[in-house]
Amino acid sequence: MDRRRSLKLLFGFSALPMFNAGLARAMDRAHPALRKSNAEWASVLPPAAYRVLFEQDTERAGTSPLNLEKRDGSFVCAACYLPLFDSTKKYESGTGWPSFWQPLPEAVGIKTDFKILYPRTEYHCTRCGGHQGHVFDDGPQPTGKRYCNNGVALKFVPRADKLPELRT
Repeated sequence: MDRRRSLKLLFGFSALPMFNAGLARAMDRAHPALRKSNAEWASVLPPAAYRVLFEQDTERAGTSPLNLEKRDGSFVCAACYLPLFDSTKKYESGTGWPSFWQPLPEAVGIKTDFKILYPRTEYHCTRCGGHQGHVFDDGPQPTGKRYCNNGVALKFVPRADKLPELRT
C-alpha cells in the first residue's frame, strides 16, 4: 500500500467517530429513541433475533421465510416494530436474504462497519438501533441500492392487517 492510500485510509478511520456522532443526533430527531438494556432486549426477543439485532450477528443465507414473502404489506423492525420497508420495494436479489431497493423515509440509519476489516455500510433501525443488515451499490434502479436484510430482524405485516403498536 502506498503512502497516499495509507493516509486516506487513516483519515477515513479518524473521521468515523465524527460522522457516527452526527448520524446519532440526526437519528434522534427522526424518531423518538427506544433505549433498552441488552438484558431487556434479550428477554423479549427470540435468541436468533437478539443476536442479529443487538450483537450484529448474521443469519445463515437462505434460511428466512421472508425470502419467499410476496404479499403486499410492510416489513417492520422485529425489536421495536418501526416500519422499515414497504413490500413494493422488495426484490429477489439471489443472495439468500430478503432484499429491498429503498427503505421508508427516515426508517434506517447507516454507519461504516469494519467487522470483516473491509469497510461496509451497515444499516440499522433509527428507533431502537437494531442491526438490520448491509447496503450495497448493486441493486436495481431507480436507486441502484441493495438493502440486504437479516430476516430474523424483520416481521412482515400484511397490508390488510393493522401495524403493531410501537414497542415501549
